[in-house]
Amino acid sequence: MLNFKPSRMTLALLSSGFVALTAFSAPTFAAEEAEAAKAEQEIEVEVIQVTGFRKSVVESINLKRYSSNVVEAISAEDIGKLPDSSIAESIARLPGLAAQRLDGRASKVSIRGFGENESGTTLNGREQVSIGDNRGVEFDLYPSEIMSGVTVFKTPNASLEGEGIAGVIDLQTIKPLNQDGRVVQFNGTYEKTSFDKLNPDGDDDGLKGTFFYMDQFADDTLGVAFAYTTMTSPNQEKRWNAWGYPEFEAEGKQYSILGGAKPFVRSSTLERDSAMLVVEAAPTNDIKMTFDALYVDFLDTKRLRGIEVPFAWGQGSLSAQNIDEATGFITAGGTDGQRVVVRNDVERRDAELISLGFNTKWSVADEWVLDFDASYSEVQRDVFSVESYSGTGRGDNRGAADSLGYVFNSGNTGATFSHGLDYSDYNLMQLGGPLSWGWSGALNDKYGVTGTEYENQLQDGFINAPNIDDELMSLKFAASQEIDSDFISDITYGVAYREREKTKKSEGYFMTLSSFSYPDNPGTLSVPEQYRLGSTSLDFIGMGDMIAYDTMGLINDGYFDLLRESLTNPSHATKSWRVSETVTSAFVQAEIATEVSGMELTGNFGVRYVYTEQSSKGNAFNTVDGRVVAIPTDISHDYSHFLPSLNLSLKIDDSQSLRFGAAKTISRARLDEMNASFTAEYKTQPDDQGNFWHVSGGNPALEPKEAIGLDLSYENYFSDEGYFAVALFHKDISNWIFDGSYAVDMTGVANPSTGLLPATTSGTGSGKVNGGEGSLSGYEISATLPFNVVSESLDGFGVIASYTGVDSDMKDQNGNKFQLPGLSENISTFTIYYDNNGFSARASMRHRGDFKGDVYGLGFDTVQVDILGETIWDAQIGYDFGDAGYENLEGLAITLQAYNLTEEPFTSLQGDNALQVRDYQDYGSSYLLGFSYKF
Repeated sequence: MLNFKPSRMTLALLSSGFVALTAFSAPTFAAEEAEAAKAEQEIEVEVIQVTGFRKSVVESINLKRYSSNVVEAISAEDIGKLPDSSIAESIARLPGLAAQRLDGRASKVSIRGFGENESGTTLNGREQVSIGDNRGVEFDLYPSEIMSGVTVFKTPNASLEGEGIAGVIDLQTIKPLNQDGRVVQFNGTYEKTSFDKLNPDGDDDGLKGTFFYMDQFADDTLGVAFAYTTMTSPNQEKRWNAWGYPEFEAEGKQYSILGGAKPFVRSSTLERDSAMLVVEAAPTNDIKMTFDALYVDFLDTKRLRGIEVPFAWGQGSLSAQNIDEATGFITAGGTDGQRVVVRNDVERRDAELISLGFNTKWSVADEWVLDFDASYSEVQRDVFSVESYSGTGRGDNRGAADSLGYVFNSGNTGATFSHGLDYSDYNLMQLGGPLSWGWSGALNDKYGVTGTEYENQLQDGFINAPNIDDELMSLKFAASQEIDSDFISDITYGVAYREREKTKKSEGYFMTLSSFSYPDNPGTLSVPEQYRLGSTSLDFIGMGDMIAYDTMGLINDGYFDLLRESLTNPSHATKSWRVSETVTSAFVQAEIATEVSGMELTGNFGVRYVYTEQSSKGNAFNTVDGRVVAIPTDISHDYSHFLPSLNLSLKIDDSQSLRFGAAKTISRARLDEMNASFTAEYKTQPDDQGNFWHVSGGNPALEPKEAIGLDLSYENYFSDEGYFAVALFHKDISNWIFDGSYAVDMTGVANPSTGLLPATTSGTGSGKVNGGEGSLSGYEISATLPFNVVSESLDGFGVIASYTGVDSDMKDQNGNKFQLPGLSENISTFTIYYDNNGFSARASMRHRGDFKGDVYGLGFDTVQVDILGETIWDAQIGYDFGDAGYENLEGLAITLQAYNLTEEPFTSLQGDNALQVRDYQDYGSSYLLGFSYKF
């Protein structure tokens, strides 16, 4: 082992058990304890005591300082002292990281310009499942209150589980044997939104509570930690949403106009119950066993009300009142004879996560440590999204029409309408589809209306009901050997195996009023009194009040008949699939500990071999006589990669160091892109490749994206609480995934039109393919400046700041320029804080530039849109009575938090024209008042 003289802060951290946070290094826990004890005996030091937020800053800095990899970190105090509503809020403040908001909450996290699908997420070093359709983890599932820390690996090493071109985010639960004494803690928080109730049945306030217990037994050889947290968190939104902006030509000029709009107000309540259990046992000095379990029950209920306004794509006659000459966009217009759809929608997103892990470390000799790890995680997610329609009459040309006008607001905030009808009148606005949507032969046949004037007028609402089941099992065995060498301190060898299976089932249901009868009954129904909830205001778009009713009550009480859309719509067959992955890996990694010209050089180098077998089951289908005919598919593919890595840290002196990292990394394809569901049409004439089969859908033969990355950084730790760092990074990227065509083996697949096996077994597929190449480069400047380095009178004040600039040059397989999803060319964070004598206060800003991001579209399909940059300010203050010297109030602390203080909206565009706003989402602000009591 390399012997060096530890600094005062190093010793303080060793003595407090901080070294356990660097568990990704090879040295054993027994060796760590021995080194710490020896160091404490040999050197007398003065340990500087800091608490609260400043303690979290020190621990985060030192984890970054002493890690072999390039990392960013958050300590338990940062998360727990002034807790955020989710772990994503805390992660998004780290240098080079940015979050994308989902319904007002930070959810998806990107690293250095890459989207969330290009980074891995682990819990205690183990890969995690996700509640979305793909690999990217939605972090609002994880409560911050039960996590002890987060480490973001910007450079990998060979032993690191989890894969991603961008990096790996590791969430960590607490280790009870690393703590001192018994801890019992209660937390409580009251939350309030800045908006009053936007819907009469919505929530504008909520509560959160946490119970935490930790203790050690049997002479500190057995440790137990348990946490339970429950919360109901409100979130509200005023949203402008446009259908699109069609173009047309008039008098030799190109113009564009609003095609239609779907603005609404949303009231959401997130209910989350979480439980964590960690049991550690160290029956001898040579053995340590850890079992951890996490359970999360997550229910997000949304109530959405608005008026869907057809314009250019509607019935009425159009008029242009104002035109932006620079773009040809009609910024103000009118329409006469228009009928709208009044919407009372409900969405329930229900998810249940369980994660189990067991780890044993056994020091079998002075030089050897064996490490065995087993884990299992599963998430089940069900979505029940209801659209309920009402209007003045059923069908395109019945009921009262309206004269509507719109004027686009400045600042990308959407449009404001003028209208003539009273949309809060229950006698005028009745249940029933006012427009002829949702054609279905099966729907018409069910009511026997084919050939009548009511054909295609049977959709009074719609239900999307997709569900996800994601299951992951993994095993890992590693052995570390201490080496007596002037260059290498130890070598770790390991093998790992994991199986993952993700299944998506897609279904939709047409809703039709159960009282419907033809031809005498026009099919509209006044909302029964017991389901009326008053009205909802749409003043933010100029539409006044609209009727509000209990949609789920009407469905549960049988007011609607349901019919499966999949009978005649083939899209559900392509969106239903099962993808399986079996990954076998082996690695060897050497820890470097030597000197170069009298300077300490540490780090690691190694190689990881990864062999992957993937398969997908789905449906090959066609439509025969208006009905979907599907044939099961099962397609397999395998591939392998060698992934070398190198991390070096050269210690120039006690405070300065240079770091270098080089590695080959991979990001696996999105799971929905790998599905084996597709349309299969056997044509009478061959295509350009001579194939009769034409296939459109997923591509189970997709392979991972690849990158070779280089990192170089200079770090200066000028005080125990402060540092300054400059980093350069570059990635050469290949094998990206784009739209294209590929060969398909159709052996054994029958012609859906005839049911017979054709003579030709090859086909041309259209979908996602590997190809293209390019690069991503950038720089990063980060610093933590405690003001006590300037003057002792400013002790407690400090600033944390970072700036990341990113540039990319990517081309697809045809040589066309391509913008990476999630890429913001600039990312910055800023926090100013004060923490002293029990009082803590901080204001934090995070900014990211424009980027392309994934959002949910029609039918919960993932679609990519242009999202404008945003700057979000949060603030927190707290007071710890014990740290302030009130002995009779020891353990009691209070906090006040405010999120999105400047009410920054979420804005996405439709195409290149900045005037053509797709979404403008105003979430307002949120305020939290809480307390914690620990004894």
